[in-house]
Amino acid sequence: MSELKNVTVIKKANVYFDGKVTSRAVLFEDGTKKTLGVMLAGDYEFNTDAAEIMEMLGGEMTVLIAGETEWKTYQEGTSFKVPANSSFRLKVPVLADYCCSYVK
Repeated sequence: MSELKNVTVIKKANVYFDGKVTSRAVLFEDGTKKTLGVMLAGDYEFNTDAAEIMEMLGGEMTVLIAGETEWKTYQEGTSFKVPANSSFRLKVPVLADYCCSYVK
């Protein structure tokens, strides 16, 4: 899906890691939420409350999900899932454009 329709966008950015990771929240009429964001090159770690689906819109990242032993690389057109109440580490070699969907 390259377009999101009938949504509310929160103007204030979510800013992490001194501005190297930013996103905007997108709220849907049914109560679901996504964020659209950009990550600059770097190494990051995030914790999850809800399960997440990270969809790569551009660039690439190598990911290690908590409890797994193998790093996996994702590029434009691919996605990965992160369980609720978990964490994941990222190695981002180039600017990465992403959409994160929160799963209830």
